[in-house]
Amino acid sequence: MPETRDPHSSPEPADEPTAASASSAFEQTGEGESPPRPRRTPRAMPAKGTPLPRGKHKANRKRNAWMVEIPILCLVAVLVAFGVRTFLLQTFYIPSGSMENTLLVGDRVLVNKISYRFRDPQRGEIVVFRPPSVWKQGAPNEDDFIKRIIGAPGDHVVCCDSKGRITVNGRALNEDYLYPGNVPSQVRFDVIVPRKRYFMMGDHRGASADSRYHLDYYQGTIPRSALVGRAFAIYWPLNRIDTLPVPKTFKRVPAPGSG
Repeated sequence: MPETRDPHSSPEPADEPTAASASSAFEQTGEGESPPRPRRTPRAMPAKGTPLPRGKHKANRKRNAWMVEIPILCLVAVLVAFGVRTFLLQTFYIPSGSMENTLLVGDRVLVNKISYRFRDPQRGEIVVFRPPSVWKQGAPNEDDFIKRIIGAPGDHVVCCDSKGRITVNGRALNEDYLYPGNVPSQVRFDVIVPRKRYFMMGDHRGASADSRYHLDYYQGTIPRSALVGRAFAIYWPLNRIDTLPVPKTFKRVPAPGSG
């Protein structure tokens, strides 16, 4: 039979929500709780192997290029300096007064080492040379000497004429470059310069142990192979900067045998 209801009875209570459903409702409505704060997005960092931005790539390439180029440039500079010193130019310090006043103690000169590969040394030029061992006896401890060429191969060099002047191939030299008060030479000599050899004298004749003092050794002459090069300029000290030209008197000397 169908269920009947007593009209005087109170209605049945509605189902009460459970704790779980109440909590779920609370969470859905969010009543009584502030909304959650947004989380900060972490900064992206390039992972290993991840390509760097274009600007950083360029900076790294420049830095790496310099790290490679600097040692190469240093090596090139060393090689160039070595090549210049070995084959082209060399500097020399003047340690004694044998070339005064043309060259003073402490002067530094530039020496052309290549010119004599293409031409012969000329009378009147100032040259650096490696002296024979006999020249070093009693001389300062020097590996190289510097003197002026007075006689070239074949020249007849004599001291002195009736006026006390040195003659070359019969022509007297007007040596205005000599140290003040010096005479051309107090040592007498009469030399015909051998082939490929040179007769050397200092401008300070009273303080130069030159060819005059070694006449018993190849008549005091120096072989061309011993010549290091021509001193053509003073570059230090600054107040002494100057060239070292050939004195005009040598340009008037005739060729050997022409007189």
